[in-house]
Amino acid sequence: MTIEAIDFFYLSMPTVTDAGDGSQDALLVRVVAGGITGWGECEASPLTSIAAYVCPMSHGACKPLRDVVLGKPLAVPEDIAALAAAVELECMDLLQAAHSWSGIEMALWDILGRKRGQPAYQLLGYKRAYPKLPYASQLFGDTPQETLLGCRSAREKNFRAVKCGWGPFGRGSLKDDRDHLQAAREGIGPDCRLLIDAGQIFREDVDAAAARIAMLEEVNAGWLEEPFLGGAYDAYAGLAARSGNIRLAGGEASHNFHMARQLIDYGKVSFIQIDCGRIGGLGPAKRVADYASARGVTYVNHTFTSHLALCASIQPYAGLERDVICEYPFAPKSVAYDMTETHLLPNANGEIMVPDAPGLGITMSEKGIARYLVDVVIAAKGEELYRTPRLAD
Repeated sequence: MTIEAIDFFYLSMPTVTDAGDGSQDALLVRVVAGGITGWGECEASPLTSIAAYVCPMSHGACKPLRDVVLGKPLAVPEDIAALAAAVELECMDLLQAAHSWSGIEMALWDILGRKRGQPAYQLLGYKRAYPKLPYASQLFGDTPQETLLGCRSAREKNFRAVKCGWGPFGRGSLKDDRDHLQAAREGIGPDCRLLIDAGQIFREDVDAAAARIAMLEEVNAGWLEEPFLGGAYDAYAGLAARSGNIRLAGGEASHNFHMARQLIDYGKVSFIQIDCGRIGGLGPAKRVADYASARGVTYVNHTFTSHLALCASIQPYAGLERDVICEYPFAPKSVAYDMTETHLLPNANGEIMVPDAPGLGITMSEKGIARYLVDVVIAAKGEELYRTPRLAD
């Protein structure tokens, strides 16, 4: 079969704020090959990612994704890898290409799995999928009291792990941060796993991050995530040498396998967090999972948006029994929840499983997508390059 059609759908909440909440808008990708429809999601700026698919060619290493992918064969997993290699080479100077390709690549695995009647994780080489322990991923509140209430809410819903991130953390005094950390621990209780995400706030300042280590130890935090810019590998290594019992996590900013490898080898992270909607899809994420496993580093999905993205980002490590921790969007905006009919809900043990169904195993909601669909037209040189596509014929 060949790739017959690729459509991008830009979804958005009516109002988007500057809060560090990536679930406020979304970019879905619908791909058709051999008469089979697959879906993927880009973790990216929707409009610029659409432009990367349709933009005019600048030169031989700056082609639109459309010219590299559309009409190409899709029969075996190796065909997806070949397309990924072509995108890397022919879209080298199109820096948004990795994000746009990520959603397409997800959809290709979805199609191939549906064609063969196999879950995506089996196509990636795993014989079975293991349950994952979801942590309720949420933002710090504006005040310690709001942080406490948010954490208490997650605990009341039987989550055994909670992550707080972004918001005011690192933007005020040490006392301010300590108050939020203490509130988070109080909210979840003594036995729940607490994880902290700094949202790159310290950029390259190792001393500023290290000043928080003692207070993180006070609340028995399981990790400090993304204290620095994604490529600040020296800063990661510097803090790793001073972090005591607090382990470092990072990797969501990795746009390819090589960035993730550098964070493992030089940044000395103990947890590598990969978003399939950024790194180029399931294939490179699986490569990171294999690399991390061989080096004793724990692989974790990065997901703060929809259950389509959640399911896709678990596939690359679904078959790793030892790596159980899983990011779970605890309170996403309605656009992220409503776009799918399928949702991965914790079972009685507080664990989640990827669907035992062909492809990604996710059923999309046409009504949910239509409710948030943004009407867009892109034109250049007198030619219409993109118009929001129809959801159904």
